[in-house]
Amino acid sequence: MKHFFNRRETIVTEALDGLIQTSGAGRLARLDAFPEIKVILRADWDKSKVAIISGGGAGHEPSHAGFVGKGMLTAAVSGEIFASPSVDAVLTAIRAVTGPKGVLLVVKNYTGDRLNFGLAAEKARAEGFDVEMVIVADDIAIPGLIQPRGVAGTLFVHKIAGYHAEAGADLKMVASLATAAAGSIVSLGMSLSTCSVPGQTHADRLGPNEGELGLGIHGEPGVERISLQPIANLVATMTERLAAKLDAAQDHALLINNLGAVPPLEMGVIANSVLSSPIASRVRLIVGPAPMMTALNMNGFSLSLIRLDAEREAALRAAVEPHAWPPAAERHELAILAAPQRAPIQSEAVPASDDRNNRRLLTALCEHLISLEDELNHLDGRVGDGDTGSTVATGARSILARIDMLPLKDPAATMASIGEILSTSMGGSSGVLLSIFFTAASKSMAEKDDIAAALLAGLDRMTFYGGAAVGDRTMVDALSPALAALSSEGVKAAARAATAGAESTRAMRQAKAGRASYVGEKDLEGVADPGAVAVAGVFEVVATLV
Repeated sequence: MKHFFNRRETIVTEALDGLIQTSGAGRLARLDAFPEIKVILRADWDKSKVAIISGGGAGHEPSHAGFVGKGMLTAAVSGEIFASPSVDAVLTAIRAVTGPKGVLLVVKNYTGDRLNFGLAAEKARAEGFDVEMVIVADDIAIPGLIQPRGVAGTLFVHKIAGYHAEAGADLKMVASLATAAAGSIVSLGMSLSTCSVPGQTHADRLGPNEGELGLGIHGEPGVERISLQPIANLVATMTERLAAKLDAAQDHALLINNLGAVPPLEMGVIANSVLSSPIASRVRLIVGPAPMMTALNMNGFSLSLIRLDAEREAALRAAVEPHAWPPAAERHELAILAAPQRAPIQSEAVPASDDRNNRRLLTALCEHLISLEDELNHLDGRVGDGDTGSTVATGARSILARIDMLPLKDPAATMASIGEILSTSMGGSSGVLLSIFFTAASKSMAEKDDIAAALLAGLDRMTFYGGAAVGDRTMVDALSPALAALSSEGVKAAARAATAGAESTRAMRQAKAGRASYVGEKDLEGVADPGAVAVAGVFEVVATLV
C-alpha cells in the first residue's frame, strides 16, 4: 500500500511539526527535547490550573496531540507509530506543565502505556509533583476480559477532565470525575481491512467479503470475523452488544469514530444506521461522525457511549479550542420541509395521449440505452469517472416509467416532457445538456413541424450552453454530423454519420470538455467517448425502426 512520507524514521516528528504550524500562532508548541522526546503542549499554559496529560503511540491522529488546547488536554506525549512513549518522555511532559494544582494522566489500558505512564507518575511524585492517573478500559469486544483495552471512549475522559480543569476544579475533583466517567463508557469497533504502517509490507488478513468485529486500534485482529453485509445489519450486531452494557433508564452520549479510511459518505450512512437502531432511544448527545482516534488508514469505525449526568452533559457540550473535537449535537428527529410546488411546464397543458409508432420508437430507444449501461460505464471508467452508462440508463428508465403520461401524439409536447424528466432524474452535466437539447427542440417543433430542424435547434442551444464543438471529444462528435445528415439525407445516413463520429473520438488524444479533459493522452488514445457511443446507438435503433 502506498503512503506519503519522507523517511519512516521521521514521519511522526514531521507530522507533529505540521500540526503545530497549521494550528495557528500561539496555540501549540513542542519541547526542545524533540525528536527523542515528543511532547506537544499548550503554548499559553501558565500552570495555574490542573494539567491534563494523555498520549500513546502515534498513528491514532488526531489523537492525541490534536486534542491539546484550552478545554481539553494540556499536553500530549507521543511515541513512534503504535509504540508507547518512554518513561522519560512522560516525565518530561509532567515537569513541563505541572504547577501547584497538580496533573492528571489519562491513559488507555495497554500494558506499555500503563507501565511507562505509571513509572513516570511515581518518579514525578518522588520529585514533589502532585500526580493522579486514570486508566480507561472501555472496549467490550471480549466478554469477561479482566483488562479491557482503552479505545476511542478515552476521548470522553479527555473532554470531561479538561472541562473541569479549565473551570478551576482541584486535582482530587478532576481525577474523581474522570475516573467515574471512564467507568461509564462502553466501546466497540469493526473494520473491513487491516491498517498499513508506512514503510512496512502490508498484507491484509481479511478476505474480500470479510470484516472484523471487536478490534483494537493497533491493527491487531478482531475478536471475530463476520461476512460483509449491509451496514444496517452490522450496526444492529454492534448496537445489540453495546445496549446489553447500558443502563436502560439513563441517557447517553454517543461518539461515532472513523478509524481512518472510511469516506465521509459512508460515515453518514453509518451514523444514520446507528441513529435508526433501537439504541438511538438511549442517546441524547452525538459527537461525530469524525476521525478522532484512528488506526492509521484502517477502513473501519467504532461506537462509544457514556452514561450522562448533568455534569457530563455540560462538559461534553462546552466549546473547546481544538478543532479535532466536533461540537456535540443533540439527537433529534429528521427535519423534513415541504418542497415548493414547481410551476407547471408548457407540455403539462397537453394531456397524455398514445401513438403506437412513437411509443414503439421511444421504448426501443430507452431499452437500448439501458442495455448499454455496462459498456458505457466501462468506457467511461477509462476516461472519466465510470458512470456514463448508469447516468444514461437512469434517464432511460425514468422515461419508460412515465411513458403512459406522455402526450405521444404531440411530438413537441413529448420532447418538452422528456426534457423535464431528464432534468430531474438523470443528474450530472449530461442530464442538464440533454434537457436543454429536448426543451429547445420542443420550442422549435411547436413553431414549425420539422423534426430535423427542431433537433438542430436543440443542438444549437446545447452547444451554446455546454461549450463543446465537433472535435472536443464529446457526444457532439456523433450528434452534430448525424443531425446534419438527417436534415439532408435521411435517417440511415444520420446513423452512419453518428457511428463514424463516435468512432472518430478514438483517435482524439485530447478532450476539451467533461471529465475526460483531465485525462492524459495515453489514457484517451483508442478509447471511444461514451457519450458519442450512446448517441450512435440511438441513431442505429432509429434507422432500423423508421
